[in-house]
Amino acid sequence: MPRELGNATKFSLMSFNIAHGRGLSLYQGFHNSNSIRKNLEKIALIIREHSPDIVAFQEIDQSSHWNKHIDLLKHIQDETNYRYSEHGIHNTRFGRKPLCYGNAFLSKHPILSCEVYPFGEKTVGEKGFMEARVQIESQEIDIINLHLDFRSRRTRITQIESILERIKRLHLADNVNPPLICGDFNTGSKAFSDAVRQFMIRSAQHVQYTYHPQNERTFPAHFPSRGLDFVLAPKPYKVKAARAIKSFASDHLPVLIDFSLFSYAKKLETRVSSLS
Repeated sequence: MPRELGNATKFSLMSFNIAHGRGLSLYQGFHNSNSIRKNLEKIALIIREHSPDIVAFQEIDQSSHWNKHIDLLKHIQDETNYRYSEHGIHNTRFGRKPLCYGNAFLSKHPILSCEVYPFGEKTVGEKGFMEARVQIESQEIDIINLHLDFRSRRTRITQIESILERIKRLHLADNVNPPLICGDFNTGSKAFSDAVRQFMIRSAQHVQYTYHPQNERTFPAHFPSRGLDFVLAPKPYKVKAARAIKSFASDHLPVLIDFSLFSYAKKLETRVSSLS
């Protein structure tokens, strides 16, 4: 068993489906630019109040006709004064009614790298995931931010295949902690044959995950009846607190997880031996 060294690196991660900035309404195209900006200010207020180290967004637009071509990530970043950001576009459509949206990261800490992986090639409604490596103190934190299909269990199961393959490759890499997984899974944690449970079962041959928050509902925000939004944590991450945040800035509630992460003697020995 590796021995913990020194102080733990402590940080928090928020996962938030912001529904294209439309708040609780059914369609962002019903809003004018002032209304969308007011919704974005509500989102920014939640972030400033809870001050997570990293925010993982889903359904966030860069320039789409249906929310008046407002760069949602830039607007939130300007309102919160976070230094680092990355936008991962899964949907791009040109023409009279262009669309450009996907997932994103906002961070207080340097984002060392970022990759974007759409699940397919649809121009509307395509889902995907993005992977970022964030430097927090002496630790490099890998995070996968996903958004799975909402219509089909079979499609969700297919979509997690590429994420499982990515975890397998990271697992084989030297001196890399397994990635945190977060986002909108569009299914609950209890259904054995659906994406959350199958992900944890099938990843266990390489990495054991636990899901957070447990026993909380995140959708719909005005009267939550289902938990769809999770952060999956592998060892050696330790979850100190996990909760859904009551709000009306989106149809999803954001989830906030507090972590600690120790350095391990085994990793240190590996690095020393590689320099010998």
